[in-house]
Amino acid sequence: MEKKNQLIVPKKQLIKSVCIAFLIGVLVFIVAVLPAEYGKDPLGTGTLFDFSKLYIKENTNQLNFKKIELKNVGSPSHITKPLEANNPAPEKQFDLIQDSITVKIPAKKGIEYKIKMLKYGSTKYEWYSQNKEIVFLDFHGEVEEKNPPKEVFYESYTVAYSNNMGGTFTAPFKGKHGWYFKNLSNKEITITIKLKGQYKLFN
Repeated sequence: MEKKNQLIVPKKQLIKSVCIAFLIGVLVFIVAVLPAEYGKDPLGTGTLFDFSKLYIKENTNQLNFKKIELKNVGSPSHITKPLEANNPAPEKQFDLIQDSITVKIPAKKGIEYKIKMLKYGSTKYEWYSQNKEIVFLDFHGEVEEKNPPKEVFYESYTVAYSNNMGGTFTAPFKGKHGWYFKNLSNKEITITIKLKGQYKLFN
């Protein structure tokens, strides 16, 4: 009986092949799997090759956003707009200043951050979540009233789900204006807010 030729791989070559395969596996994990599956990008390759977008898209879908409807924008219809909203604008606005504020939102919780603005005062703003997490937000304002009722009127300017937003805001009335952020995830989220304009911070 003839013996079939058998390929015998040297032990050193086999070990070398296993090591190379292991290194390739580690490289793929760091370059693609970490950014796409865990949102970690130590080498910056997730951003370079768009693998990070897969993580953002996946987590966005998991949040199962609710549709934003007119009935959810601003105060309920039974709360009337205060007469103070019709007061004239002041002759002089607040001095031009700028700030950078860090806000931490606990898991599954919501917080508000507001600034004081006078009627027709203007402020540029930018905010973003530190690790690109999506949050629910309601950018709104409350009229300054002499005797505010238990249910305070508020006007929503933007209601959305996002991880970054910017623009220029002109206050339609004197009062408190700012954001309600709600963390929809199971971990703390850090928000950075940058402001430049005619406003004052609450001390």
